[in-house]
Formats: sequence, C-alpha cells, structure tokens
Amino acid sequence: MPTVQLFITCLTDSFFPETGEAVVEILQRLGCDVDFAPDQTCCGQPQFNAGLRTDARAIAKHTIELFEKTQGDIVTPSGSCAHQFRHNYLELFEGDAEWYPRAEAFGKRVFEFTEYIVDKLHITDLGAKWDGLLTYHPSCHTLRGINVDRQPHALLQNVHGATLVELPNSHECCGFGGVMSVEHPELSAEWLKRKISNLEKTQSPTLVVTDAGCLMHIMGGLKRQGKTQKVIHIAEVLANQ
Repeated sequence: MPTVQLFITCLTDSFFPETGEAVVEILQRLGCDVDFAPDQTCCGQPQFNAGLRTDARAIAKHTIELFEKTQGDIVTPSGSCAHQFRHNYLELFEGDAEWYPRAEAFGKRVFEFTEYIVDKLHITDLGAKWDGLLTYHPSCHTLRGINVDRQPHALLQNVHGATLVELPNSHECCGFGGVMSVEHPELSAEWLKRKISNLEKTQSPTLVVTDAGCLMHIMGGLKRQGKTQKVIHIAEVLANQ
C-alpha cells in the first residue's frame, strides 16, 4: 500500500472541505495510505506572484522542511500549488547551494491529483457515475504550468452515465489568476463574463474544474449573475458512486 502525503491547499481547507474529503476517499479506495501533515500552510504562491520573494522563501523553507520528514508522493488537488512547488520554488532558490537541491527533490515528489491517479497509479476508470452533461475548464496552471490536460479528460470520459461536452475556448483564463484578479479587477471581470458565456453555450448544468481558485471565482460570478449552473471540483465527480 503506497503512502501518500496530502497537501490540501488553503482554499480547499477553508472553503471546500468536501473536495478534500473526496480526494481522501478516492485515494484510500485505490489502496493508498493517506497521511496529512497538520503543520502545512499556504504554498506561498500569492506572495511569490506579488513579488514578496522574502516571504515566499520563508514559506517554501517551512514546506520543504515539513515534507522532508515524511515519506511517499505528495498529492494536491490544485495545479496551482503543484506548479508553485515544482517550478517557482526552484526560481526562489536559484543559486542557493543548500536549498535549491532540497527544493528540487521536494518538487519531484509532487503530483496534481488527476496526474497521480492516471500517471502513477495507471487508472482512468474509477467507477464514478454522473447523470447528464459535464463540461471541463482547465485551470491555467494545470494546463500550461504543469502540462496536465490528458489526465482529467481521461478520467471524465470514463464517468458512467455522463456526457462530456467541449467548453468553447476552454484554454482561456477564467479571470482569477490569484493576485491578478485583485490588481486588475476590470480585466478579471471581463474574462469571467466570457467564461460564463462559453459555459452557457455547452448547455451543461455542471462545470468541472481542477483548482479551487477557479471554482470559487466562477461560482461567484454565476451567483452574482443569477445563473443556475454549478461548479464542482473533479474529485467530487470522481467520488460519486
């Protein structure tokens, strides 16, 4: 039985605990022993993106030291956090003889949730069931940051009873972008309008995402516009039996 370390993410922990529960349920059902390091914090991406590199390095050092005490792969239901761990930590410690190799070793243990199931466990059919249409929005960091796109599609195509329809211009950002949505709210709002318009074109009542940031942002836009579509993390779809 492989041991898996769960990095739950700030947004999932604070706002979407049902996603975390679904991730644990699925991993355990697939034969994994799931551990959770209670001292984990934010991955540091907001600080990194805001240019607060000293703060980001302090968070990165804490995270690396914490998980160095653990065994097994590190799985996170967020392409954004996976990207931060694999790529941005290396940038933070570039030229640092002590911390760069430690960050590199840490990053090699990290998997985004769907990536771990498909590429490490070699499973694409979880026996999940869903009645009706589904459409999928790939978050920017999942799609372009860590090149994970085939894996969530493979899992969703094997959801029994569901019909997966293509989201027009699915590659476009939803407008969240972390601190970008705060620094450029007008641009963020326009991108969100386009994403919701494209969602309506699919006629799907459910939009599936891999990142809690996109989930929160699109869900908020739908609510403000009085729309009935729902946004759900892929783990909750895959946990549905």
